[in-house]
Amino acid sequence: ELLRLLAGADRASSGAVEIDGKAVKLSSPRDAIAAGIGLVPEERKREGIVPLRSISNNMALASMGVFAPRGVIDHTRLKRVAAEKMKRVNLRPFLLDRPIRLFSGGNQQKAIIGRWLAAGTRILLFDEPTRGIDVGAKREIYDLIFKLARDGLAIAVISSELPELLHLSDRILVMADGRQTGMLSRAQASEEAIMRLAAPRRTMTRPVA
Repeated sequence: ELLRLLAGADRASSGAVEIDGKAVKLSSPRDAIAAGIGLVPEERKREGIVPLRSISNNMALASMGVFAPRGVIDHTRLKRVAAEKMKRVNLRPFLLDRPIRLFSGGNQQKAIIGRWLAAGTRILLFDEPTRGIDVGAKREIYDLIFKLARDGLAIAVISSELPELLHLSDRILVMADGRQTGMLSRAQASEEAIMRLAAPRRTMTRPVA
């Protein structure tokens, strides 16, 4: 839910978001894209791709203003940028005109990441980044996340797999019942520490006679 709010997919009832010390409005996905935020969604096939469209066309979804500034797609530019970004994420097989539905889950995930690289995203949000992909592809996604962080992107990950969080994170924010219950550094983090903070806290009340 938190990542969908930050990506402009859902509306927040209260609160504010700041990037580099400046308040930003995130009332729609368009606002989030303009702020440099991209979401790799949990429901990849339902929310992340257009199955019958090609890798190149899926990549362009977040930046059509760049590839079609006058309403007509510049296919030469699209293919050039798609080749550059899909090489960066190590798409396999490297068939940019093939429908994305014919690729494995791991390569679909890479294509979504490439979409945000093409859009110039500075903040990349991953919701369950390795759900539905095989072990080998998981390692590739992890390596790609680390590489993007080294390249200067800010990365936020939500995962129900605690080993995944511990492997990827420099800091872990824990929430319960919609509220922050703690922040753990890499040195402090363990499965036990996360579970302690994630357990809902209930206030005990004494009956009044």
